[in-house]
Amino acid sequence: LTTQLQDQDPTQPMDNSQMAAELAQFATLSTTQDIDTNLQTLSSNLSSGMQTSQVLSASNLVGKQVLVPSSTLDYSGSAAGGAVNVTTAGDVVVTIKDSSGNTVNTIDLGTQPVGLSQFSWNGTDSNGNTVANGTYSISANNGGSSTALTTYASGDVTGVGYGGSSTGTYVQVSGVGGVPLSQVAQIN
Repeated sequence: LTTQLQDQDPTQPMDNSQMAAELAQFATLSTTQDIDTNLQTLSSNLSSGMQTSQVLSASNLVGKQVLVPSSTLDYSGSAAGGAVNVTTAGDVVVTIKDSSGNTVNTIDLGTQPVGLSQFSWNGTDSNGNTVANGTYSISANNGGSSTALTTYASGDVTGVGYGGSSTGTYVQVSGVGGVPLSQVAQIN
């Protein structure tokens, strides 16, 4: 505005109504910028508050057992549990393999309906011998079908946290690790 006043032609001074209109525009622009800044601050505060609220709500899961997507089971001397997401009713077979990819045991769950079908593995091989403690891979399919089914591991929630905007709230599950809260399939 000052520059405009300095550069205007003295033989054609600016109309007062024009100058008042421009001042009003500047005031409106300033107010709009303030509103934008306030909305961004509010949005940030709400987002932070919702994250904190979600982590606090998830803290109720500590000590509970949950089913989470996993292609491994952690065996440490006692039965390890999991589930299979059955997409088409039929015979379901779970295959357990060691770290070398050798089949240790298979669990035939029989005919299962659509949904989550739970299983438990007692830590033995197909001959009934107890296997060493460690992490074993699991896979499942409908009987002889080659279509893989999603497998889940069961574990205790030992903690919760916030992993940033890309991860969100997560739960720390024993034998599995950190899992986004949105992936918890079942709470037992």
